[in-house]
Amino acid sequence: MGKSYSADFHDHIAAFVEEGHSRRAASGHFGVSESFAIKLMQRMAKLGSLLPAQQGRPPGNGKLAPCEALLIRAVEETPDITMPELGTRLQVERGVKAQPYSLWRFVCRRGFTYKKTPMASEARRTDIRGERGFQIDRR
Repeated sequence: MGKSYSADFHDHIAAFVEEGHSRRAASGHFGVSESFAIKLMQRMAKLGSLLPAQQGRPPGNGKLAPCEALLIRAVEETPDITMPELGTRLQVERGVKAQPYSLWRFVCRRGFTYKKTPMASEARRTDIRGERGFQIDRR
């Protein structure tokens, strides 16, 4: 995402337009798009401010935020729960549908991780143990 122009730069463009120049002339003079100069002055007329609008989504306002306690409780109760299972539980209990990847990101950001270990049959095979660096006595 690009950075917005500085507030100082906005002030210079607005002052140029208020001196009687057109918005398109201001865009040519300051080397910005015509659209930017026009929208800047529209923003000034509508809101009375030249400050740039906030970019991006504010943190913590996603659809999973209100369900945080439920999700954390579900992961703590069943540490090896899969994300599709967690999604099903969320939909049944709260009526919120979420993709597994969204749930994974949400849970990981709160410090929950799950590291897979080899199945019992794999743990005894020397070729798999060697590839994964797994040692039975380290468990």
